[in-house]
Amino acid sequence: MTQMRISEAAGLLGVSDDTIRRWLDSGRLTGGSGDGPRTVDAASVASLMAEHAHVAPGPVAQSARNRFPGIVTRVEKDGVMALVEIQAGPHRVTSLLSRESADELGLAPGVRAAAIVKSTNVIVELEEH
Repeated sequence: MTQMRISEAAGLLGVSDDTIRRWLDSGRLTGGSGDGPRTVDAASVASLMAEHAHVAPGPVAQSARNRFPGIVTRVEKDGVMALVEIQAGPHRVTSLLSRESADELGLAPGVRAAAIVKSTNVIVELEEH
């Protein structure tokens, strides 16, 4: 499973680091195992984000070129194409791209990514760590 730092999970969920720690302790989020700093299972963050996706977004003051950082919640691949779903705060963005691109990017549930929307195209980029 992909792991992320507590601060990264807090940023994606819009809560404090302490809230993430409480959610790890209560089982609301799944933590990584092993030595070193405490981590959060990225798939559990994606699941929690997807649960709260029904929250209506507020007004957005952005241009037509929008960037939605979030986390991959679903990837469906067939012979040539892949459907990728990104949960970006309350927004669920779906993109249809080549399977080769999805494979090269290593897209899978729990991977941090951003959907960039320009006109009718959605481009997927990986977040830097």
